[in-house]
Amino acid sequence: MGVYGQDDLRRLVPAFDVFCGVDSDGCVFDSMTIKQCDYFHPLIISFWHLEPVAAALRETAEFVNLKSMWRGRNRFFTLLKTFELLAERADVQASGAILPDTVALRDYVHSGVALGNPTLAAAVADTGNPELRRVLDWSVAVSDAIARRTEPIPPFEGALEALRRIASVADSMVVSQTPEAALLSEWRHHRIEGLVRLIAGQEIGTKAEQIRLAAGGKYPASRILLIGDAPGDLEAAQEAGVCFYPIVPGLEVECWARFNDDILERFLGGQYDKALEQALIAEFTKRLPSHPSWS
Repeated sequence: MGVYGQDDLRRLVPAFDVFCGVDSDGCVFDSMTIKQCDYFHPLIISFWHLEPVAAALRETAEFVNLKSMWRGRNRFFTLLKTFELLAERADVQASGAILPDTVALRDYVHSGVALGNPTLAAAVADTGNPELRRVLDWSVAVSDAIARRTEPIPPFEGALEALRRIASVADSMVVSQTPEAALLSEWRHHRIEGLVRLIAGQEIGTKAEQIRLAAGGKYPASRILLIGDAPGDLEAAQEAGVCFYPIVPGLEVECWARFNDDILERFLGGQYDKALEQALIAEFTKRLPSHPSWS
């Protein structure tokens, strides 16, 4: 497996009559908390000189990236959301700290392009905007730091069993907003790259676009399942019109066990009905609010 593009997803030829997409960070691997708290958040503080409000920044960023409805979204989207919520905090306003100018970042995030370092680099080249340049430098620094310093993080208990079972009965693909190079490195390190047909990162587009490119028109919608740990995964499944199984943050081991013991067979047998799916989704969304406790 190498670097993929949209044409690679389109060329996927079904070997089975069912398709499973699975997210990576926070879903297969217990990596989100370490990556966010040890790399993303400290580098936000240093790149934007937010040391005077470091505690508030960390709390805000942890809420956005790990504990809220925005968990698992693209890094540029969540960076913007973190800055927006930070600016609303009374303690930050009282501090007099100078907060980032987010106009250019907001325009980029809502531009409709596939959010990732390549399109951001193109925007920097086109505009020469110094704030976009800072965002790009931060993103590159985050990826480099994770690649150089992060110890390999094993999959959640039960996740490997699920991937092996899925590979024997379904076409499968990693559906992610993590940069592709990081995904390939992680899956190759654990020697599980061969358990999926394709690995799609943020460079290819949104998760819904990835699903449509790889599976659209090749399988009935009821025979496509997306497994994820974030509301963005649920939204992608709904946008693509496919089934969803949540890996609930904090209950990952239990969720993988339930998938292996019950849900996979139900899905394969056409018995993963809407009532069960909605009950699991309700449990999932209850744990990921849209309003932080300090508001």
